[in-house]
Amino acid sequence: MKSTIKIFMLIGILMTFFTCSNDDNELGRILDPSELDFTVVQDYSIDEGGNTVILINNTPETVPVWDYGTGVSNRAIDTIRYAFAGDYTIKFSAVTDGGVVDAEPIPITVTEDNLNYVNDPLWTLLSGGVGNSKTWLLDVDADGVSKYFGGPMFFYGTDNGWLEGGEDGCYGDDCWNWSPDLNSILGWGFSGPADFGEMTFSLEGGPYMTVNHLTLPQYGEQSGTYFLDKDNYTLTTSNATILHDSAYEDCVSNWNSLVILSLTEDAMQLGVIRDCDPAMLSFNFISQEYSDNWVPEETGPEEPTLPGGWEDIISEITTTAIEWKLSESNPLDWATLGGNMMNGWQAPEDYPDWLGTPDPAVYGDFSMTLNSVDNTVAFVSPDGTTTDGTYAINNSGIYSFSVPVPSFQLINWAYFGADANNELRILRIDTDPSGNVSDMWLGALDDVNNPTQYTAFHLVPNVGGSGGGGEVEGDEIPVDNSKIVFGDLETSGKFRIEIYNQYGSTSADSPIDQTLIPGNNTMEVTFTLSGVDGNLVEGASGSYNAAILYFDTAWASGNTPSVTVTGDGTYTVSINSLPAGDCGVFTIDIPGLGDSANSYDTGEVDGDNNPIFANGEVVDVSAVTATVESIVVY
Repeated sequence: MKSTIKIFMLIGILMTFFTCSNDDNELGRILDPSELDFTVVQDYSIDEGGNTVILINNTPETVPVWDYGTGVSNRAIDTIRYAFAGDYTIKFSAVTDGGVVDAEPIPITVTEDNLNYVNDPLWTLLSGGVGNSKTWLLDVDADGVSKYFGGPMFFYGTDNGWLEGGEDGCYGDDCWNWSPDLNSILGWGFSGPADFGEMTFSLEGGPYMTVNHLTLPQYGEQSGTYFLDKDNYTLTTSNATILHDSAYEDCVSNWNSLVILSLTEDAMQLGVIRDCDPAMLSFNFISQEYSDNWVPEETGPEEPTLPGGWEDIISEITTTAIEWKLSESNPLDWATLGGNMMNGWQAPEDYPDWLGTPDPAVYGDFSMTLNSVDNTVAFVSPDGTTTDGTYAINNSGIYSFSVPVPSFQLINWAYFGADANNELRILRIDTDPSGNVSDMWLGALDDVNNPTQYTAFHLVPNVGGSGGGGEVEGDEIPVDNSKIVFGDLETSGKFRIEIYNQYGSTSADSPIDQTLIPGNNTMEVTFTLSGVDGNLVEGASGSYNAAILYFDTAWASGNTPSVTVTGDGTYTVSINSLPAGDCGVFTIDIPGLGDSANSYDTGEVDGDNNPIFANGEVVDVSAVTATVESIVVY
C-alpha cells in the first residue's frame, strides 16, 4: 500500500535570506496557498510498517523546510526512516521571495519497529544502543578540570569534519585546528568552569534527547529528539540543544545542526558553525561513566625535554658573552611546559591576521647577553636603553634576574617580557650537527600559579654581535682582498661586499676557496669600511643594517642577524646554521649605504600595502672602500 498526501499552500521568504540594494525594493508577491505543491509519501513497499517516508517539494523557486519530528531538512527530495513505531507529525514550511508560511501539519503512523535503522556502531556509541540511554557531560568541571581532552572547546575550520576521514579530517579549503586548554580561552572564548549539566541520548522507544542546562536558564530542561546521519557524520536535534556555554550564544544561529568530529565509547566532539568570524566550534564531551571512573594521574607538571648536557652548552655559549637576539622569522609562539609550540609558526607569513606579522624593525635592536663566568646579564632594549645586572639559573632551566627584564611590544598586542616573578624558563634548545646551540626558546608563564602555558620567545645566538668578552676558537678561511668586489653593484641604493657570487665576477676569480665553507655551522665575517664619514648626503640617517646574504646552490639559506653600521670602522656579521649545499652566493649587504641616485626597498609598506622605497645616502660611493679582515667558521 502506498499513501500520498498532497497540499498546496502560500509561501514567501524571510528578509534575512536576501539583501536589498535599494530601499525602495519590496518583498516579492505572496503566493496563494493553491499555488504550492508538496508531497509526503509513506512507502510501504520498503517497510510494511510505513517506516520509510519520502518528502518531495514540487513548487518552483521555493526552498522547503521539513520538520519530521526526529530531525529537520531543507532538501527538495528527502527520504526519512523511522526506526520506531508510533505517531509522527511532519511539518512543512516553504520559503520564497514573499516570506515564510507554514503548512498544516501532516500526521503519519508507523505501525512497526525497524531497528535496522539505528543498528549502527555510531548510534550505539552515542546512545548506548537500542533500549538504552547514555549521558554525556562537557569535559570541564566546576574546578576547571578536563578529564579527557585538553580543554572543553576546540576550534576548527568550517570545512573540517569527521576527523578519521577525508584528508586528515579536511573536506574543503578552510581546514585548521586550535586545541587550547581552558585557561587560554577563559573569559573571551569560554565563559568559565562550571557544572554545565548533563545531556542524555536515548533509544528507548525512540531517538529521544534530554538536556539539563544548568548555566543557561533560557534553555533550562529540554526534551526533544535527534537524528544521526551515519554516512555524513552529522547530528540533527529537534526541541533540544546540546550542552554549551554562553560565550558564543549569539554567534551561532543554528544549535540544532551539528557535525560529529569524533565519537568513541568515552568521548565525543560535536561541532557547530560560528557565524561571526566563521569557524567551527568543537564542544568536547565525556560520558558520565568515564567521568565517574576517572582517576587523575599522579604526575607532576610536564618538564621540558632539553638535550643532554644542556647546562654545559649554555655555559659554553654564555662564557663567550655572545648576545641572544630575537629571531627575525618567528620570535613568538605559545607553548606548553614540555616545549611543544602550539602553533608552529616558522616564518612571518605564517602568523595570523589577528596577531600581526613580526617586524624586526620593531624589536631587532633588543639583545640579552649572559656571561656565566660572573653571572652577569646585559639587556639592550629596542629603544637603546641598557640594563646591567646579574642572573641565576636553577636545575630546571629557570632564569631569575636581579634587574627587571625589559618589556616591550613585540607583535601587535603581544609583548616580550618575563613572568610575574621576573623569570624566564628554557623550554627548548636546538643544536646543530656540531653540537653548537642554534636556537633557544624562553618562556614566560602566563599565570605563575598555573604552570601549563607559556608565552614563548625564540632567541638565536648573535655570534657576530657586540657582546664580546671572550675569544671564540674557529677555522679561518683565507681571503684575497685584491679580488673582493664592492660598491653599489646593483645600482639599488645599497652597498655590497661581494665575496663570492656564482653569477658575478667573483665566480671566475674568487677571493676565497668556497669549498672550505662547511654546511650546518656558524660563520662570522669581520670587515672594515672607509670613506663613509663625510661622504653622506645632508640629513642622512647615518645608521644602516649590515647582514650577510648567503645561499647555497639549491637556494637554501641560514639565519643572518644584522649589525648596525654607523660610518667608518670595523664590524662583524654572522650567519647561523649554514646550509649544507655548496656556496652559491656570499655577500655582505648594507641597504642605504649606496649611491644617493639609486633607491632600495626598505622592506616596509604604506597604507595601501605598497612597498616603500628610499634612496641611498652616499654622495660618492666610489670613495667607499671595504676590506674583509677575517672569515671564521665555528
